[in-house]
Amino acid sequence: MKEADSKRILVTGGAGFLGSHLCEYLLTQGHDVLCVDNFYTGTKRNIAHLLRHPRFELMRHDVTFPLYVEVDEIYNLACPASPVHYQNDPVQTTKTSVHGAINMLGLAKRVKAKILQASTSEVYGDPQMHPQSEHYWGHVNPIGIRSCYDEGKRCAETLFMDYRRQHNLNVKIARIFNTYGPRMHPNDGRVVSNFIMQALNDEPLTIYGDGSQTRSFCYVDDLIRGFDLLMQSPNGFCGPVNLGNPGEYTMLQLAERIVALSGSRSSIVFRPLPSDDPTRRRPDIALARTVLEWEPMVALDEGLARTIDYFRQLRMGERDDEVDIPESFAGSLRNHSLQQSGMSKM
Repeated sequence: MKEADSKRILVTGGAGFLGSHLCEYLLTQGHDVLCVDNFYTGTKRNIAHLLRHPRFELMRHDVTFPLYVEVDEIYNLACPASPVHYQNDPVQTTKTSVHGAINMLGLAKRVKAKILQASTSEVYGDPQMHPQSEHYWGHVNPIGIRSCYDEGKRCAETLFMDYRRQHNLNVKIARIFNTYGPRMHPNDGRVVSNFIMQALNDEPLTIYGDGSQTRSFCYVDDLIRGFDLLMQSPNGFCGPVNLGNPGEYTMLQLAERIVALSGSRSSIVFRPLPSDDPTRRRPDIALARTVLEWEPMVALDEGLARTIDYFRQLRMGERDDEVDIPESFAGSLRNHSLQQSGMSKM
């Protein structure tokens, strides 16, 4: 990338699971990256290997308060994304989604920056339409135990669209379906990390319900590539656009795959299904395929194997901080991006 093409990019929630991968990817593309995080769920371990990078800057900040910086693009990822974390302080979760969106939109308006909102498939609630397309308005319980996250993200989408209509702001909205991969928090309560940690400890894998409820799982590299393609899409396209893997698996199928791939001796046990837990979730990605020329490339078994290896090393205390971006990661993402965008290497 030419120096003239380099941008100053703000990533809120940049020390989290998705945010750290995004920061890493943007650095490989030649950009200057400002990572902002309050470390409520993010961790410095996720971005330790970036701290000595000359184009990386870290700032501790809570997006519920205004931020005064000069940037060209903003990725707004700040918000707890797992039930364990967002239900621990539901009021703060809603404030992060709503106040955070207002503050980042205000910043984007002031500096005339393009801004991407990391929304979620949770805006569809427990869907009555399957698979879920962007035209579906959802089936959400506004007073349930998950609503702090669901409704907070729905309100953030409203704010983004109103800023576009009222202030002509260049906004992008990504609706993220279940994503997994290295740097997931081992105790965040999400099904992939739960199952892997239980399997590595040879503990029973806990399935809530009868195991027939389904999810679609997207490997993190694929999602980050989708973020980039969405941000670089024509100004007239704002989304929302589903980003997820349309492959659909039951919880029982996922548990059995993780046991097999990890070589675990774990059994599987069943517990009552939590309140408001969706029974089916699968993205319709026709829009992403058409407009972004994006679709997932990493198969479930391949992604799970990489994630299991990460958690195995984390559990054994073998993961050391890296001083440089791993070339294998940088090269694979760069090549995927170039293939999808039809660009040649500069």
